Amino acid sequence: MALDVPDARIGQVISRGAQWAPRARYLPIAEHGLIGDLHTVALVGTDGTIDWYCCPRFDSPSVFGAILDADRGGMFRISPDCDGWSSKQLYLPDTNVLITRFLMPDGVGEVQDFMPPAQTGGAAHRHRIIRRVLAVRGRMRFVVDVAPRFDYARAGHEVALTPHGAVFRSPGLELGLSTRCPLEVVDGADVRAHIELNAGETATFVLDRVEPGTMPAPDSDESIHAEFDATVAFWRGWLRNSRYSGRWREMVHRSALTLKLLTYAPTGAIVAAPTTSLPEQLGGPRNWDYRYTWMRDAAFSLYGLLRLGFTEEAGAFMQWLEARFRHAADCESGPLQIMYGIDGRADLPEEELTHFEGYMGSAPVRIGNGAATQLQLDIYGELMDAVYLCNKYGEPIYHDGWIELSRNLEWLIDNWDQPDEGIWETRGGRNNYTYSRLMSWVAVERAIRIARQRGLPADLGRWMAARDRIYSQIMERGWNPARRAFVQHYDTDVLDASLLLMPLCKFIAPTDPRWISTLDAITRELVSDSLVYRYNVNTSPDGLAGDEATFSLCSFWWVEALARAGRLDEARLTFEKMLTYANHVGLYSEEIGPTGEQLGNFPQAFTHLALISAAYNLDRQLG
Repeated sequence: MALDVPDARIGQVISRGAQWAPRARYLPIAEHGLIGDLHTVALVGTDGTIDWYCCPRFDSPSVFGAILDADRGGMFRISPDCDGWSSKQLYLPDTNVLITRFLMPDGVGEVQDFMPPAQTGGAAHRHRIIRRVLAVRGRMRFVVDVAPRFDYARAGHEVALTPHGAVFRSPGLELGLSTRCPLEVVDGADVRAHIELNAGETATFVLDRVEPGTMPAPDSDESIHAEFDATVAFWRGWLRNSRYSGRWREMVHRSALTLKLLTYAPTGAIVAAPTTSLPEQLGGPRNWDYRYTWMRDAAFSLYGLLRLGFTEEAGAFMQWLEARFRHAADCESGPLQIMYGIDGRADLPEEELTHFEGYMGSAPVRIGNGAATQLQLDIYGELMDAVYLCNKYGEPIYHDGWIELSRNLEWLIDNWDQPDEGIWETRGGRNNYTYSRLMSWVAVERAIRIARQRGLPADLGRWMAARDRIYSQIMERGWNPARRAFVQHYDTDVLDASLLLMPLCKFIAPTDPRWISTLDAITRELVSDSLVYRYNVNTSPDGLAGDEATFSLCSFWWVEALARAGRLDEARLTFEKMLTYANHVGLYSEEIGPTGEQLGNFPQAFTHLALISAAYNLDRQLG
């Protein structure tokens, strides 16, 4: 029996999943769905392969990493044991339970994948991947391969068969595979199963973290049913808190579910993406580790969560942020870093995994992130905007937090007028970036608002003077009269899509002539149909080799800027076009390549946040 998910019910859901021939060496990035337990996630390909999984946390070393090296990375595959099949993939409605359907010459089968979230009970802390195989029609034959490669394939392991499955033992982590299907050891390190199922029959494979020296316990059909029901109830119960009822409900809710998957429950931090080193350009070196939490994501995260009604998540993330500025250190790059580990740690040393070839040969593969210590002044604006939003729509900031926040603001007031590395973390040296000045203005302006609204202690005279100096400098030096546009940094005529936020953060009126001419210039030079480039790498070298693809985050910013400027038809058409670049289950990676392919780390939280914001505000503008 199929876990109470009858075939007719699944058939009611429209899937845009890919038709898939026998497995290629690397799946396209977009050919993946996502499951998770609010501690970590697994990528599940449309061919039934889990090719990315870190355990027990997002930023732990990988156990399955075939997406970064098809030969060495390790994987957990369940696929048809025949030729001539195709597949489709979808989510059980309003959940993060993933279903991969296989259409075969002899019938139809599917794999139901889920990870029970931590809130569903103690078993969830075992980080369980539950894979349920079902024959829907006909007689189905599947082959199951479990080939872990611990510590990014740097640590060896032993495998042993047990009465109820198998156990994989490595120096730092042990995993148990529970199943009633007979297993065989392959190549001394992996296990394989061949299964045949008639219509209505199922087979289950459960991968758990186990304590050293123990063996996996058997799972009954009843316990698997209970975990499935609890997982479905958890996701649907959580989504019922959403207040969004606009035109794009399905896509907005899928983005919300994705953001929840990218949340680390113990601290409330949201990772930028759950992967590392998926390339921004195939074969290029722009490959970075995104399994950390960026300060600049804070305001956007809180805005999206609060707009949708998820105040508990917003409050947890705000507590994580408060801990960062409460324990700020005086470093060369200022009291705050641009990113932290999901547990709040500041040390994120960058290294290369030279034994991995990279996705489709896109080396280097990096873990850690050397940009963590860059000076990026914009983070203070994004942080203060997050506090402002939470203070207005969620929980108010308390006295101790305000005192520490004011101390950070005073540092910014003394240091805003200097070159920095900018929002895009380029490695070509510091400049006087207009966006950094813009967000410095936001930091001071929002602090003044909070102090006035709450009657909190503040040196308002000093703060207002600083705010006005920053404003005047942007208008004088960030504005290029010859270009009739605000530009990337002072003394240049180069454009930058980050400036699309100028009207969104209320620095300038969305119909101001200066802004309209800037919007027109960005539209002419950085927009390709509905897709937006961050900047022109040819006219603005960033110290990195390779080319840039379009940045999906910026495309949704452009939609919102168009809507606020009153260009509603153009904004709506652009938004609808951007929805066509989502993958078959509504997920976005960081960038869109020249032929519409998804590139970069996947899925990217920032893009889904921007989608929520654009949908919300476009709905409001359309009435």
